Amino acid sequence: MTYRRDRRLFAAPAPDLRLLPWESPEGKPCFLRPADNGGGLVSRLADDVEEAQMNLGTDALTDAEAVLDDPMAGPLTLRVTLRRTAGALGDVLRIADSRGARLPDPGREEEDDGLE
Repeated sequence: MTYRRDRRLFAAPAPDLRLLPWESPEGKPCFLRPADNGGGLVSRLADDVEEAQMNLGTDALTDAEAVLDDPMAGPLTLRVTLRRTAGALGDVLRIADSRGARLPDPGREEEDDGLE
């Protein structure tokens, strides 16, 4: 199973869990319950992996644009470029979902503010 194929299976089972940018050997999602400041070793490693994935995504986009601009690009070049770009998009979607899930819920903040 890959993240790109079935994102709904990768939803965090609890709101305080972080979806990590890698899967188990069985292809299952990995989650972390970070410390309050999120500065633990695994959190920092996940941040580094996400940064590397974003950089690879930027490279894939640049390459894809160059291939699309090349009228002589053959079918194999197009397929390889599309495969790499699709992989990068899957990584970026996973990062976006992971980070989005960790954003504060605006409705919850309003409720919390009313209790003070």
